[in-house]
Amino acid sequence: MIHATGPLLSLDVSKRTATETNIDSLLETHVGGRAAATALAHERIPFDADPFGPKNRAYLSTGPLQQSQMSFTGRMNMTGLSPLTDGLVSSNAGGYLSRNFVSTGISVLEVTGESDELLAIHVTDDGVTFEEVPELEGATVPEVSEYVETNHDLGPEHCIAIGPAGENLVRFASVMTFDSRTFGRGGLGAILGSKNVKCVTFSGDVEPPIEIPDPPETDVHREAAQSDDPMRRQGTAGGTEFINDNFSLPTRYFEEYEFEHAADIGGNAVEEKKYKKGACSACAYACKLPTRDEETGLETEGPEFETIYAFGSSQGVDDVVDVMKGNELCDSLGMDTVSAGVTVAAYLASEDEFGNAALAQEVTEKIAYREGIGDSLAEGVARCHDELGVEDFTVKGMEFAAHDGRVLHGQGLSYAVANRGADHMYAGMLSLEYSGQIDPEGTLGKAETLVREENSAAFRDTGIVCAFGSEYVTEERLETLFDAPYEELLEIGARTVQLERHFNNRRGIDRSDDELPYEIPDLEAAIAEYYDARGLNDDGTVPDSTVETAASSAVPTN
Repeated sequence: MIHATGPLLSLDVSKRTATETNIDSLLETHVGGRAAATALAHERIPFDADPFGPKNRAYLSTGPLQQSQMSFTGRMNMTGLSPLTDGLVSSNAGGYLSRNFVSTGISVLEVTGESDELLAIHVTDDGVTFEEVPELEGATVPEVSEYVETNHDLGPEHCIAIGPAGENLVRFASVMTFDSRTFGRGGLGAILGSKNVKCVTFSGDVEPPIEIPDPPETDVHREAAQSDDPMRRQGTAGGTEFINDNFSLPTRYFEEYEFEHAADIGGNAVEEKKYKKGACSACAYACKLPTRDEETGLETEGPEFETIYAFGSSQGVDDVVDVMKGNELCDSLGMDTVSAGVTVAAYLASEDEFGNAALAQEVTEKIAYREGIGDSLAEGVARCHDELGVEDFTVKGMEFAAHDGRVLHGQGLSYAVANRGADHMYAGMLSLEYSGQIDPEGTLGKAETLVREENSAAFRDTGIVCAFGSEYVTEERLETLFDAPYEELLEIGARTVQLERHFNNRRGIDRSDDELPYEIPDLEAAIAEYYDARGLNDDGTVPDSTVETAASSAVPTN
């Protein structure tokens, strides 16, 4: 089986040391990406660590496909102990970082400790430099990119950075790359903020010794370039009206299931603002959305569907330019658009101010700086809903994605049991239910499918392959690319899910946390079916014997 190559580079920002560790044995069994990072986090982050403390660690990792030039592979994984959910979280971002990361010769970056000064860290194939950057305190993400380009001659495609939200420990702060691509969910930006790390750059000339089979590499690239899929024009925004008309687009902080102005903020409205093509590294599919409003001069990338929901229907906002503004604020300040938008929607609900886009934008900015009400909202809905007097629409502390589990019951089950809470990318039940492959009604009998979808998503984030490439990077092609049966690849995903859950179990997360803030049919029985299919104990914990199988003696401890 092919796998990522290169050592683990550990940066202790307390001591300002950089240490390389050979992890070939780990990569042979865990391939790279999310699986390798999860195995490292499970062994090296103490189970009782404070998410904002020096013992928490952030992992940035690549897979073997980032060492190719195949479409749908311009992505990377990031993993850490979430300040939002208090469990392990992994997030996936596109852009142009992955090839520059690989060019340094490493496969995984680990950041631990806590610096006493704000740092920019520069990783090259020749070594690591720690630079004190007090002048970047409070800087937005574009301002960090400008600094890095001016002082180090590196563009934003070489950099990960946090904005003011990360510095101020907003629990849903994101890590940004290429200014607009986001390691979004779970507060990974706040982890770097707690360590006083403003940015990390990557550059080098290493060419990893991996040969990617061709075919299918060229075939995938050609098919992506020739595709007439509407997503290439409208991104995920193209599904807005279909979902609103046929299923549910959560509206006005979950008070309603349909938004009467969906067409004003959906795919066609976004496409009208699109002024050029956008892509990720080496990808011919080019589904990104560089948009511009000529009247105001506002430019951003997006909004994608999740942001349309979070800053549009959820807030009762019906102008696509206002949604674009919310998107741009989050990118610049370094926040997850889903959690930020839904948290602002909860505030608007408490104030009876749905549709007040100016107030929503004002409050969004206050969150990043923890000013006034923003200080409470920066904690997320689960921690501030009592103060606001609204219902807690979260799972394990994570705000809901747009795909409504009250209508898509298999997706609702997925939210309930997912190790990172209400994140739609943890499993693919929503696509099966939207397409009619599975009846959206009911939860019973869906557990085995859910387990397979979770395992598939975990391996997808290990390889690493874009979720939008599934029609092109098929199961058969994955077998060829990785030189392994697909069921063996799924087993890597299964071990990853088990390690995540075991880590969370050791932090006190169990059956009582696998729940929803609303009722769907037979949820208790369906969760029991899931536990049986996943091989869990009745209380939602992972048997010790399973952990021994999922873990690896090859994982270095520190």
